[in-house]
Amino acid sequence: MRIHQIKKYMLLLAGMISFLAVGAQEIHFSTIYFRLTIDSKGFIVSLYDNLNRKEYTPRDFSAPLLTIRSNGQYINPTGITQSGNILRVAFGKNGMADIQAETRTDYIRFELQAIDYPQEIDLVVWGPFPTIIDESIGENVGVVKNQQFAIGIQALNAKTLGGYPSEESDIEPSFDIFQTGSLADISEETKTKKQYRGQTAKVTDFGSILQAYTRNRAKTREISNWDHTNYIAPSYEDGGVLGSTIALFGCPQENALETIGKIELAEGLPHPLIDGVWAKISPQATASYLIMNFNGDNLDDAIKLTKKAGLRYLYHGDPFETWGHFRLKESAFPQQHKSLKNYVSQAEAQGVDLGIHTLSGFITTNDSYVTPVPDRRLAKVGQSMLTSEITADAEEIPIESPLFFNQMKNNTLKAVVIGDEIIRYQTVSTQAPWKLIGCVRGAYGTQSVTHKKGTTIGKLMDHPYKVFLPDAALADEIATNLADLFNETGLKQISFDGLEGVWSTGMGQYARALFTKAWYDNLNPTAKENIINDASNPSHFNWHINTRYNWGEPWYAGFRESQTQYRLMNQDFYRRNLLPAMLGWFSMSPQTSIEDTEWLLARAAGFDAGFAFNVNFDAVIANGQADTIFHAIKHWESARMAGAFTAAQKLRMMDIHNEFHLQPLSPGKWLLYPYAIQRHEYLRKIRQPGEPVNSEFEFKNPFEAQVPIIIVNFIPDPNGGDAVIEELSIAVSNHDAVKIPVKMAPFQRLKLINEKQVQVFDRNWKLLETVNLSRPFPKVASGMNNLSIDAVFTGEGLPKLHLEIKTAGKGEDVTAHK
Repeated sequence: MRIHQIKKYMLLLAGMISFLAVGAQEIHFSTIYFRLTIDSKGFIVSLYDNLNRKEYTPRDFSAPLLTIRSNGQYINPTGITQSGNILRVAFGKNGMADIQAETRTDYIRFELQAIDYPQEIDLVVWGPFPTIIDESIGENVGVVKNQQFAIGIQALNAKTLGGYPSEESDIEPSFDIFQTGSLADISEETKTKKQYRGQTAKVTDFGSILQAYTRNRAKTREISNWDHTNYIAPSYEDGGVLGSTIALFGCPQENALETIGKIELAEGLPHPLIDGVWAKISPQATASYLIMNFNGDNLDDAIKLTKKAGLRYLYHGDPFETWGHFRLKESAFPQQHKSLKNYVSQAEAQGVDLGIHTLSGFITTNDSYVTPVPDRRLAKVGQSMLTSEITADAEEIPIESPLFFNQMKNNTLKAVVIGDEIIRYQTVSTQAPWKLIGCVRGAYGTQSVTHKKGTTIGKLMDHPYKVFLPDAALADEIATNLADLFNETGLKQISFDGLEGVWSTGMGQYARALFTKAWYDNLNPTAKENIINDASNPSHFNWHINTRYNWGEPWYAGFRESQTQYRLMNQDFYRRNLLPAMLGWFSMSPQTSIEDTEWLLARAAGFDAGFAFNVNFDAVIANGQADTIFHAIKHWESARMAGAFTAAQKLRMMDIHNEFHLQPLSPGKWLLYPYAIQRHEYLRKIRQPGEPVNSEFEFKNPFEAQVPIIIVNFIPDPNGGDAVIEELSIAVSNHDAVKIPVKMAPFQRLKLINEKQVQVFDRNWKLLETVNLSRPFPKVASGMNNLSIDAVFTGEGLPKLHLEIKTAGKGEDVTAHK
């Protein structure tokens, strides 16, 4: 018998004797609110609420404290003993593990300290731990809650990953689930779509589970990764599964966030502050911000706009000439970091903090990591060898195997590297002898040279943004480059967009955590103060570093239509994951109206969510309502940040169909006016002489009788024509029609502003004229009204009018409370 087999046998025997001596005793760990019980086999059999005396483990369910996987097979524990704060867990013939178990004031801490033959262990899994809670599943933060109690899991270091190793790439899956309230007996009519990003906590048919794991990365693996069936995940030395550590806690649901904050401080996890307050509870965590591509010439004007909107943060959306070394655009930053530092100082002097946007792990092809000599740490899908020598001008390259080269998904650049030369190819031969065909030599400024038979050829990993990606070592360096930028300039905001780029390491969510942690750890103490950071790609560990997330893009439609349901769905994600809320990006165009802006601002107030307001100077100058828009942002955001809106008001403002106007009264005091709004469409009709061409519709006014606000937008015939409006007339119920003596061209707008006047605007809301009515416009009564509109057109075509009619309720007091 080999020595290691004898040792393994003796350890097993010792464990069995120790286990038999204890018998079938249970092991208990208790905090003030929470008790966890492990049976004699090493399974958690109870998650108990001490305060309300309620069991949260489903009946007839248990879960292993720790599972190991060896040679692809999951192995549950077979026994457990306790000696002081060490749990000795047996895994049958597969050996023993030592887990340090400690009860802290607010949580129970488990750390894997030793395991037999760690090199043979693929990974270890904590749990999954089942609970009957199904009301709120915080898949990212790792907390499940009902109205009374919360149970949570926290990974206490970066290599302990939240979730379950369902993907060998460790890329966390997302789940779209239709759910509302309790999961039981949900009818089709009441289902609501929820998108779950990750599975540290996960919905189940009995309630939920909590889970975490650590993978042994000591060996190079071939995996499926990011649309590549065959991908080489290089080895990575981090101590393997030893040191895998979690915290489990239970507490009243309202204490869940506070408990995580205590765990962060006790365990040395990232705990960033804003103005001395933990970022997760700081009001500034939801601060809205202005996106504008500032430079030395326009910075003063950009700061003025930021202050006009009452905002603290000004953010550059596209500052970099390259990603990787993050070289700034010379046109905006002629002295690179020195210029940016000067801009930061100039803004700070006026109470504004600057931030920048980047694509975190992406490396542009013009960066010095690529050209003129490619860095050896550029990520590779895999590699092969040249089967014969190639000259510097050869357009076909013979390779030993096509395995890593003919995967065409997520293969935009089709680039390989041989020594210091990058080569692009069009396709791969369909049979042996294998060749790369249609090659472009010396790509991206590299040097085309002769290469000998047997030389290694690597398939470079890329991304549809036409960028290359880093291996783990280069990702760490790139993150440090970003930290250096912040240390040298004093920037206070960043978005880690493109963080999925580090999936190229083959380490999935672990690589994301390592990237942001490297950035955070390399910030100097001064730079680390008050930085807001978000990301488009969340992970369990990064929850501690990221201030917030801010999803929602403005490029697809107007304020009210671009990804609206997606933005609303995200609010539930923020709530269940104990995160500050954000609404995403909104882009101001020359046509943006004050009505659209207040629609956004009411949603922000309702969800207590910040937003990014993307503008450029041309749009501001062109928009006739720009000043009104920026002042409205200031009033609404001042009230929101001051906690001025009541819970009832917020609930109404969460409904996207409700609209409001906020009127400032005095510092810290406003009036909130609710609107009743209907929208209709009037089509030009071609009728025989004498036949009516007016359109009628009903309008319900739930408020007191009043002159309505009416907005008319003239939409031309998309098929052409030169039709213009010679006259409009509008009738209310039994009143005679009021003729509005205006001439309107396509895209112009008309607004009834009071009983005696209308205003005509161009398509960009610049005032063209104010027209007096020949007689007062009648009031709409409280209740149901009949309205009729008629238009006299000249010219050809079938244009239409978009009508908006609204009435206002009584102003509601809004008072600052912060």
